[in-house]
Amino acid sequence: MAVSQQTVMAIKSYQNQAQVLVKNYLLADPFIPYTSILCGILACKVAYDLSQLISSFYIKSYTGLTKMQKIEWNNRGISTIHATFITAMSFYLIFWSDLYSDQRLAGLVTFRSSPLSTFGLGISVGYFLTDLAMILWLYPSLGGIEYVVHHSFSGIAVAYSMFTGEAQLYTYMILISEVTTPEINMRWYLDVAGMKRSSAYLINGVVIFFAWLVARVLLFFYVFYHVYLHYDQVNQMHTFGYLLVFVVPSLLGTMNLVWFGKIVKGLRKTLAKRQ
Repeated sequence: MAVSQQTVMAIKSYQNQAQVLVKNYLLADPFIPYTSILCGILACKVAYDLSQLISSFYIKSYTGLTKMQKIEWNNRGISTIHATFITAMSFYLIFWSDLYSDQRLAGLVTFRSSPLSTFGLGISVGYFLTDLAMILWLYPSLGGIEYVVHHSFSGIAVAYSMFTGEAQLYTYMILISEVTTPEINMRWYLDVAGMKRSSAYLINGVVIFFAWLVARVLLFFYVFYHVYLHYDQVNQMHTFGYLLVFVVPSLLGTMNLVWFGKIVKGLRKTLAKRQ
C-alpha cells in the first residue's frame, strides 16, 4: 500500500524528535545517572519475568517448587544477568579500555570517568535497589542480615562513585567479584532440582572455589595494593569517598573470607559423600 508523502514526513519528524529527546535528555551527561538507574530497575523486572516464563516452559523441576522457591529462583535469575553484565563491563573498562590506564595522561586515575562507565554503575545501582527491596520485603526468605549489609554498603559505594565520578576504577575492580554470582546461583539451582549428588554439582563447586579465591580474596588484596601505589591520588578525594575506598573493600573482603570458609567446608562435604 502506498504511503503518502505527508505520512512519511510525519514519521521522520517523530523520529527526529525521539532522537533529540534521547540525546539531549535521557543520555545527556547530567541525566545519565538517573536514566541508568531507571534502566537497571526496568531490566530487573524484565529479567524476573523472563526467568519465570522460560523456567515454566523448559525447566521441569520449576513447576514443583514452592511459591517462595519460585520467587527466589527468579530473583537469582536477575542477579545472574546483572553479574554477567557488570563483570563484562568491568573487564572492558579496566583491561581493554585505556580509561584507567597509568599510561594515559588524563588527570588523576581516581577522578576519571566516562558516560559509559557512569551508565554501567547506574545499572548496578538499579539492581542493588531492586534486590535490596525484594530482600527486605520478603525478609528473611531471600537472605539474612549479611545480605542486607552487603547490598546496602555496595549500593551506597556504587551510587557515590556514579554521582561524583570518584574512584570508579576501584568500584569496577570490586564489581569484578560478581563473576562468582552465576556459579553460586547454579549451586542453588542444582540443589533445589535434586541434583546435589550429580557430577555437575561437584564441578560447579570446584569452579566456585577457584573463582571465589581469585575474584573475592586475591583481587581484594590487589585493590589495597593498587590504593597503596596511588595513595597520593586517593588522598585528594573527598572525605566520604576516601573512607569508602578503605571501609567498603575491608568490610566486603572480610565477609568474602568468612563465606570462603563456608565454601571450603561445603566442598569438603561434597567430596566426602562421593568417596
